[in-house]
Amino acid sequence: MRLHARVVNVLAAVLSVACAPAFAATTYVKAGRLLDVESGRVLTDQAIVIEDARITAIGPAASTPVPAGATVHDLSTKTVLPGLMDAHVHLHGDADLQGYRRLAISLPAAAIKGAKNARTTLLAGFTTVRVPGSPGYADVALRDAIANGEVEGPRILAGGIAIGITGGHCSDNNLLPAEYKAVGEGVADGPWAVRQKVRQDVKFGADFIKTCSTGGVLSKGTEVGAPQYSLEELKALVDEAHALGRKVASHAHGATGIRNALLAGVDSIEHASFIDDEGIALAKKHGAVLVMDIYNTEYILGEGEKAGFLPESLEKERRVGATQRENFRKAHQAGAIMGFGTDGGVYPHGLNARQFSRMVQFGMTPLQAIRSATVVNARLFGIDKDVGVLKPGYSADLIAVDGDPLQDVAVLENVGFVMKQGRVYKNTAKE
Repeated sequence: MRLHARVVNVLAAVLSVACAPAFAATTYVKAGRLLDVESGRVLTDQAIVIEDARITAIGPAASTPVPAGATVHDLSTKTVLPGLMDAHVHLHGDADLQGYRRLAISLPAAAIKGAKNARTTLLAGFTTVRVPGSPGYADVALRDAIANGEVEGPRILAGGIAIGITGGHCSDNNLLPAEYKAVGEGVADGPWAVRQKVRQDVKFGADFIKTCSTGGVLSKGTEVGAPQYSLEELKALVDEAHALGRKVASHAHGATGIRNALLAGVDSIEHASFIDDEGIALAKKHGAVLVMDIYNTEYILGEGEKAGFLPESLEKERRVGATQRENFRKAHQAGAIMGFGTDGGVYPHGLNARQFSRMVQFGMTPLQAIRSATVVNARLFGIDKDVGVLKPGYSADLIAVDGDPLQDVAVLENVGFVMKQGRVYKNTAKE
């Protein structure tokens, strides 16, 4: 595993054509409109002063002078808001490499794809993402390469190797016959084996733990709603992860698997397609976040056959998509905490923001959808003292768009300015 991580790191560094761009010690941003995502207020004619990577002041431009020697970015015709966050992105996979095509992707190839897709995601306005598992700890290596300035990409919370049962979704390799003896990296059966896998993930640098408590859409031979792991096993996994200071994200489509994961104490439920009233009540009781990827069904059903999705996966998605969207509406109306996660990599990277309009279509206001990708995800990630809002002392992660996202949330699909930690990675504005 350690050798794999080194290989990934080297390849990621080679792929990068240059280190992260140089930036002035002091930066001054003129914001025509600034969205306060906590209050929902839009402030006009604002100025943001940034020292190195952090915001030091925000106030009316008329009374906030430009510091001597500062680099000025004039976004006076734009709406400025915090950098966006996606809680469920598979950076090392591409949308057109599904089903048996996955068998042709080596770890080095996945590493190169990860670096490519990380940059695409950042330029789409997503300055922080959570990667729920990658082969060979490729997500850990990519996280570190980005942090070291070797590769351009969002801040990453890495899940390491996803943990699950023999033959289960997200952990095992079910595409090959028995004589190949193909076993996934994350397979663990029984409470003590599960604890060992958690310890291994922590050893090799995982920021959180990903598990699967039901079958999935894109795995061969698993029933999308069928439970995976007993409650005893899930409790052992969560107990070990929390004892080691790691949160747990559980892939779960079916109601029983969702209930088991919530009773075990997981921090987020991914997908939550068939969640029932009991599951919603448990999520509210325990403060768990529901991360429901309600955009990607359109890509799967529209482009899936061409992209290599297995016929059984397409059939499962036909059963899941519409129900998941209605349950998104139901869970939101009931007051569950809703995060923003898209399953990027199932659809082409960089289209993450398309989910905002679907969240609004299925019950949210534009502000609620934006909050899910800023303040809510920041709390879920455990970094809400550093990112998620624009305030003095916070990391200078911000984006700018034309128009008013509170009136038309789809404007977030065309981000023209991206700053992460004080560095400008994209600026299409005429200054």
